[in-house]
Amino acid sequence: RYFTIILAFIQSILMAYGFNNTAGGQLIIDPNWTTYVFIATVLTAGTAFLLWLGEQITAKGIGNGVSMIIFAGLVSAIPNVANQIYLQQFQNAGDQLFINIVKMILIGLVILAIIVGVIYIQQAVRKIPIQYAKAVSGDNPYQGAKNTHLPLKVNSAGVIPVIFASAFLMTPRTIAEFFPDSSVSKWLDANLDFTHPIGMTLYVGLIVAFTYFYAFVQVNPEQMAENLKKQNGYVPSIRPGKATEQYVTKILYRLTCIGAIFLGAISILPIAFTKIATLPPSAQIGGTSLLIIVGVALETMEILESQHVKHHYKGFIKKANS
Repeated sequence: RYFTIILAFIQSILMAYGFNNTAGGQLIIDPNWTTYVFIATVLTAGTAFLLWLGEQITAKGIGNGVSMIIFAGLVSAIPNVANQIYLQQFQNAGDQLFINIVKMILIGLVILAIIVGVIYIQQAVRKIPIQYAKAVSGDNPYQGAKNTHLPLKVNSAGVIPVIFASAFLMTPRTIAEFFPDSSVSKWLDANLDFTHPIGMTLYVGLIVAFTYFYAFVQVNPEQMAENLKKQNGYVPSIRPGKATEQYVTKILYRLTCIGAIFLGAISILPIAFTKIATLPPSAQIGGTSLLIIVGVALETMEILESQHVKHHYKGFIKKANS
């Protein structure tokens, strides 16, 4: 939490300085360091309040509070985006009206297909069969092994790799704002944009790298194999210990490859597609936004379902006791 506050303060100064340079020095009336520190303090205070609000929602509401706040912000922008698309594509379209209608229908179908793909991959798991041998004690007969499974998600890294990749790609451009007249700064600003081929390639490459890194942080095959061995658990036809670790690692590599390709595609497809379709910049929804919207919606739905089941069983128990 404290690191977040420090990072927010530094980023606020960089953003204020960068926005003022982009506006030709006309955005801030008195552009000195006192002004920048004041702006950064206000922005950081707002960030701290949102963190506190997110914690309150988590404790007293449904789901992750910070994710819900981000979700609300993304969803609240949809009406404005729809209005801008209407003004650009339909108002005063003339003879192009029918073509624009067909184009919007196709775009809607593609976005729907992307959302279905996100849901499918986010919910997909590989179930590794696990057996637990029951110990024999006293006169109890051996009753065989207890069968269960170990679920490994295809996208175990979640949306974190996309966020990290965005931050890494934006950092050089943010630093370049301090040197607006430098040729290197101009090159970085032009080529590290998500819509530029170089920036898009680096973006996907960083996503793939962070996906592999974070997947093995989330799922530790060595620790998993050790825990199974301690609990008398094993994968059928696989020896406990090192062999189990290698087996889980191999499966995780394959699943992470699918997850990395998925995250890379989801991150650039909406941006590339809306650019090709000549939609307004505000309509270029990034992969991070799409993943957060779908992920939070799925998480909220699962929590509501579990609450409904819990309430149903409470009512059933009360009826049984009465």
